[in-house]
This record gives sequence, C-alpha cells and structure tokens, in this order.
Amino acid sequence: VQLQACGGGLVQAGGSLRLSCTASGLPFSSYVSGWFRQAPGKEREFVAAISWSGKYTYYEDSAKGRFTISRDNAKNTVYLAVNSLKPEDTAVYYCAVGSGATTMQGYDYWGQGTLVTVSS
Repeated sequence: VQLQACGGGLVQAGGSLRLSCTASGLPFSSYVSGWFRQAPGKEREFVAAISWSGKYTYYEDSAKGRFTISRDNAKNTVYLAVNSLKPEDTAVYYCAVGSGATTMQGYDYWGQGTLVTVSS
C-alpha cells in the first residue's frame, strides 16, 4: 500500500493550494480518506475527512469554510483545497485512509506528508 501526497509549497497569507494524495495497492473506494497536519513542535491533528462515496465530509473547526476535501475514486485520489491560508496553517499535511473518524486511530495507512508553509 502506498499513499503519495503532493501539492504543498510556500505561499503568502491569503493564498491557496490544492493538495493531492493518490493511493495504490488497496481498494481506495472502500475507505474513508482523511487529512491531518502537524505543525513544528505540535501534535498531529485532524483537518478533514470524506466518506468512501464522497457524500459526507467532516472538518476541524478552523478548517471549516476555508478548506474543502474531495475525492475521485476513479483516480484513487483525495484532494484538499486550502484557501485563505494563514501563517498558523503552516504544517506538514498527511493523507490517510481507514475506517474513518477524526482521530489518528481510525486510519490504517498514511502518506509521507507534504509541507505547506504560509508566510505573513
């Protein structure tokens, strides 16, 4: 099983990015997909999740209204559009798949992470 995340980079405050994560080696469409992030010196935290069908989405409070999670099961890919970025959004963003929930324990497979840096 592999999850390959990409799309991170350096962006100014107020800017946008689109993160992608492509899975292989598992029936992607059978799994909940999620995004977590880990800022320097902090614990990894939940950002967003999407049900296997894409019908249901869940967001951490600070992500609501700014981030959008989506998926394309035909491409085995989950996306995270991040808008109106703030310096406090600076973190390594990780994708994951599993049975679901907003905690790390609900996910079985993890990507390597993609770094988002927001300058003020």
